[in-house]
Amino acid sequence: MTTFYLMRHGNTTAGDTIPGRLPGVHLSPSGHDQALRLTERLAEVPFEAIFSSPLERARETAAPLCERRNVSPVILESIIEIDFGDWTGKSFSELEPDERWKQFHSFRSGTRPPNGELMADVQKRMVDQIERLQHQYPNGILALFSHGDPIKVAIAHYAGIPLDFILRIKINTGSFSVISVDDWGPKIHCINQTGELPDLKPF
Repeated sequence: MTTFYLMRHGNTTAGDTIPGRLPGVHLSPSGHDQALRLTERLAEVPFEAIFSSPLERARETAAPLCERRNVSPVILESIIEIDFGDWTGKSFSELEPDERWKQFHSFRSGTRPPNGELMADVQKRMVDQIERLQHQYPNGILALFSHGDPIKVAIAHYAGIPLDFILRIKINTGSFSVISVDDWGPKIHCINQTGELPDLKPF
């Protein structure tokens, strides 16, 4: 059984905009605090490896945990944020009148951000990566620092939830969700955890 801690990065400097894959979006002071609290909560978890999205906000959230364990995160392009295309950098108020933005929230499975990435493709790359890691670390405990939508679609896949319902899954900044995968199938131990560690049992 391979256990995955899916971490969402902390609060950022992006404000009321969609940062997407923009470079130079860093953790805010409260985001750095979240990263430190996350490290404290996970202090006793024996991670075999730590992986991170290449974006600064994910790497900065992973940094305290990596420093405590004297390791470097493995950077994975496959767990990067969704490509929001032409919506990248726009404010939510700018997008509110756009009918495509409204459709994106009601029909995630079939609505592509203009010049961006389809949510089904995000799910495929996330799940493919998790499955590869499951074979590479068949009994490992792994940390993956990623982003809200990629974590949601991974959880949706293992829970059997249609993509159009992923807004029903809440993933806060600075949270972790835990799933395990083995030849018997997946198990979801917790979602959007911001408090104490769950009691992880195989059944």
